[in-house]
Amino acid sequence: MDKTSIVLKTDKRDRVRTPAHRRDALLDEFERSSLPAVKFSKLVGVRYQTFATWVQKRKQSHAATPNPGGSVRFAEAVLEAQAPHKPSAALRVVLPGGAAMELSHGRQMPLAAALLKALATPC
Repeated sequence: MDKTSIVLKTDKRDRVRTPAHRRDALLDEFERSSLPAVKFSKLVGVRYQTFATWVQKRKQSHAATPNPGGSVRFAEAVLEAQAPHKPSAALRVVLPGGAAMELSHGRQMPLAAALLKALATPC
């Protein structure tokens, strides 16, 4: 055996077992890439169904990880009036799960605050 050979462990059903550190490295690389999961899994030599299961489990574990500072954290935002001829900038709020909302006018603040409060309330 040469120095570049890698011994791949298999389970009782002769499926190749991927070590957790290798699986995490592949998932990190996938998240940085812009490739679809099908192409990425083929490129790294992992069955798509297996790779899709890894991705799903990672998403579930990230969603289940509690926010260390509490369930919802608020920050004060100040909206300044702009001249009528200038387009106003929008405030984009991105939640940990990936959902986002965009506020383009100060009148939308009470509705956004009510939504965030409702999301913070356990079901």
